[in-house]
Amino acid sequence: MTRVIAPGAVLGVLGGGQLGRMFAIAARRMGYRVHVFAPDGDSPSGQIADVEVTAPYTDLDALRTFARGVEVVTFEFENVPVDAIEAVEALAPVRPSALALHTAQQRVREKSFLADRGIPTAPFASAQTLDELWEAVARIGTPAVIKTAAFGYDGKGQHKIVSPADVEHVWTAIGHQEAVVEKFISLQAELSIVAARAADGNVALYPPFENRHRNHILDLTTVPALISPAAAAQAAEITRTILEELQYVGVLCVEFFLSTDGDLLVNELAPRPHNSGHLTFDVAVTSQFEQQVRAVCGLPLGSAEIPRPAAMVNLLGDLWADGEPNWAAACRFNDVKLHLYGKTDPRPGRKMGHMTAAARTVAEAQDRVIAARDALLI
Repeated sequence: MTRVIAPGAVLGVLGGGQLGRMFAIAARRMGYRVHVFAPDGDSPSGQIADVEVTAPYTDLDALRTFARGVEVVTFEFENVPVDAIEAVEALAPVRPSALALHTAQQRVREKSFLADRGIPTAPFASAQTLDELWEAVARIGTPAVIKTAAFGYDGKGQHKIVSPADVEHVWTAIGHQEAVVEKFISLQAELSIVAARAADGNVALYPPFENRHRNHILDLTTVPALISPAAAAQAAEITRTILEELQYVGVLCVEFFLSTDGDLLVNELAPRPHNSGHLTFDVAVTSQFEQQVRAVCGLPLGSAEIPRPAAMVNLLGDLWADGEPNWAAACRFNDVKLHLYGKTDPRPGRKMGHMTAAARTVAEAQDRVIAARDALLI
C-alpha cells in the first residue's frame, strides 16, 4: 500500500516551466511545500516554489542533494534525461516513473509501445540512416510526416513531405538523426484526454478536449469535444489501457487524431499535465494539477467533472510585438480568467499564458475567450 504523503511535506519538481508553476500553486493551496530543480533561475516554477535549485540536469550530485530534501519527486516536462530521473529515484520516489518517461520521450519507443499493445496509431516506420529513411517513406507512402525521434514538441522537428524527392532535404534539415515516418492523416479533429491514475489503480478521466493549433502550437481548446459518444468512449478506454500498461502514477495526456474516415488514432503521449488541460484550473471540480498532487502523494483522486462547456486560448509572445498588451481592455471581460506564466522574455511563439471561460455552450465560451484575447491588442 502506498504511503500517504500528507500536507506539510516537501514535494520536488524537475523543470521550471508553466506546468510546474501551476503544480506548485495547487500544491501550496493544499498545504505542501515545493522545491523546484531547473537549469535556469527565476523560472516560472521557481517563482512560486519555497526553494529553487538552479543546476543542469547533468549535475547528478546536485540532483541527489535535491532528492534528499523532498518526500516525492515529479517532473513537468518529458525531456528530463533518464539518468537524472534514475539518480533521484535511488533516493526518493519519482512519480510517474522513469519507465513512463523513457517510453514517452522518444517517438520510436513510444510508437512501438503502442503498436505492441494493439493501440491504434497512424501507420509508421523508423529510420536511423538516409537509406532507411528512403525505405520507410517507400513503405508508408506519401504524403507523410517525418519526425525526429527525440526532442520534438509544438511541431519542432516535423516535416511534411509530398513526394520521395523531399527525403534528402528533410534528412539534412533534421540533422541526420533517427526519425519516424508517419502516414499523413486527413483530420476531422485533434483531441486529448487528460487522466490521472493513483497508485491503487483508481483512474479519473476528464472528458475529451478538442484542440486547434496554429503554426503547430496549441491555440484553442474546447470542452466537451464535438465528437460522437462512441469516439469519446473509445478514447477513454484507450487511455485507461495505456495507464494500466505503464502502471502509471500521476497525470497523463493522450493526444488523438480523429480522421475524416472516423478512425481514432493515438498521436503521442505526454507523461505530465498538459497544455490542453490548463482550463481545468478554472472550470473543473479538480484541476489536473491538483490531481497530480493527489496522485503522487497517495491521496484519493478528485472529481474530473467539468460542469459547464468551456474554452481556453493560449497567449503567445507575439502579443508583445508592439509593446505591452492592453490588460485593462481584456480584463473588462469579467467572466474570463487570465493566467500569465511569469516569463519575462516574450519572444514570438513562446507560451506566455492563457485565458479561460465557461458558458452555456461551447460556441459561447469560445467567442468570449477569443474576444478577450483580441482586446489585448486594442
